[in-house]
Amino acid sequence: MTKGGARNRSGPQKDPGSGRSDRLGVKLTALPAEGHRGEVPEYPLAKLRIYYEYFEDGQKVRELDPGAMDARWEREIELWEWAWATPQACAWARERWRWHAIAMWVRTSALCESADATAADKNSLHRFADQIGLTPAGLRENGWAISADEVAGKRGERAAEPEPEDEAEDPRTRLTVVSHGRGA
Repeated sequence: MTKGGARNRSGPQKDPGSGRSDRLGVKLTALPAEGHRGEVPEYPLAKLRIYYEYFEDGQKVRELDPGAMDARWEREIELWEWAWATPQACAWARERWRWHAIAMWVRTSALCESADATAADKNSLHRFADQIGLTPAGLRENGWAISADEVAGKRGERAAEPEPEDEAEDPRTRLTVVSHGRGA
């Protein structure tokens, strides 16, 4: 009979820097910090139908709200393009099967920005973000790590380096004389 421990998030997370992880071959896929530079795929979901509801003569009336539909669609496209500029998009580009989950995260994210969002919608948003690697836990679950931008770091180091002084400081000036275990 099988025992627990094989399910997602059961037990402590694997530490990719540990000796045991080295022996087991646990390695994280490095994603470039500068993000995905490739082409953004077409948004796969259809425009969401949004209705305006009101009461007239005691009867509930639902009418299609084209303005709200267009506004939501524009926001979804903005979020889709933003998501495809993240480091995680480098991994998504190789895994077309994830694109629907990414689109559902986009749609749920746009919904959660509105007053119509429920607690269940916000919970779904978090779950989708984990699935597609947009949270620290999601990055670990997918075996991804965002690499440091070493080139930018080197550029920053060069800019921060002080100009060399004409005379080098004598290192003996930093020494303190100690007699019998006490500073003099």
